Amino acid sequence: MSLNLFNPFGYQFFQNAILGGIIVAVVCGIVGLFLILKKEAMLGDGLAHTAFGGIALGLLLGINPLITALGVSILAVFAISYMRRKKIAPSDSSVAVMLALGFSTGLIIISIAGGFNIDLFSYLFGSILTIAFNDLILVAFLSAFVLLFIGFFHRELLSMVFDEENARIMGIPTNRLTILFDLLIAITIVLSIKVIGTILVVALLVIPGLCALKLNMSFKKTLLATTLFSTLCTTTGIILSALFNIVTAGFIVFILVTAFLLTIIYKKLE
Repeated sequence: MSLNLFNPFGYQFFQNAILGGIIVAVVCGIVGLFLILKKEAMLGDGLAHTAFGGIALGLLLGINPLITALGVSILAVFAISYMRRKKIAPSDSSVAVMLALGFSTGLIIISIAGGFNIDLFSYLFGSILTIAFNDLILVAFLSAFVLLFIGFFHRELLSMVFDEENARIMGIPTNRLTILFDLLIAITIVLSIKVIGTILVVALLVIPGLCALKLNMSFKKTLLATTLFSTLCTTTGIILSALFNIVTAGFIVFILVTAFLLTIIYKKLE
C-alpha cells in the first residue's frame, strides 16, 4: 500500500505502526546493548526461532500468536538455564538445541494444520503496517515491564556484564538475574515479531548497539546513541517502506546495516 508523501500520518494504521515501531525500537536498543556486552547475541537469535513454534501453535489453536510465542520462549529460557546449570550442554549449544526444537515443532504444526497462508508470513517477516490496537496495547504493556526492570536493576546488570565473578562476590544474585534477563530477551523478541518478524529480529536487537559501540563513548551516551540508532532506523524504515510499497522488515534491516557501515566509515575517517 503506497501513501501520499505529505499525509501518511493521517492514517490510523500508520499512526499505530509508528507508535508500535518506536516502542519496540527503544526496548530492543536497550536490551540489545546489554545482550551484546554479555556476548550472547546467539541467545536472541535462538529464542526468536524458538518463538516460531509458539506462533504456529497459536494460529492452530486460534489464540493470539504473540501470547503463545511468549509462553514458548519463556519455557525455552528455563530449559536453556537448566542445561547450563546442570552442565548438560554449553551455553551456545543449549541455545542451538532449543532453536532446533522450537523451529521443527513449528514446522510439524504447520504440516498438521495444512498451512496458515498469509498469517504465518506476517509473523515470520513482520507486518507492522497491519498491527492491531490490541497488539499495540500488549506491546506497550510488555515494554513498560521490560524498561521498569532494567531501570530498577541496571546497576546489578552492569556489574554482571563487566565482571560477573566480582558481582557474585559482592552478593549480587547473578544466577537469578541471568534468568530474569533472559526472560526479558524473550519478551523483547515477542514485542518485535509484528515489527520485523522472527527471522530478522536479531538485527534490531544487535545492530543499533554495534553502531553505538563503534563511537567509543561512555556507557550512558552509548545507551542513548543505541536508542537513537534503533528508533531512527525503525521509523525511517516504516515511513519509506509505506511510501514506496517495500517490505517493511527488510527495509528496516537494510537501513540498520547501512547505518552500521556508515559508523565504520566515520571511525575510519576520524
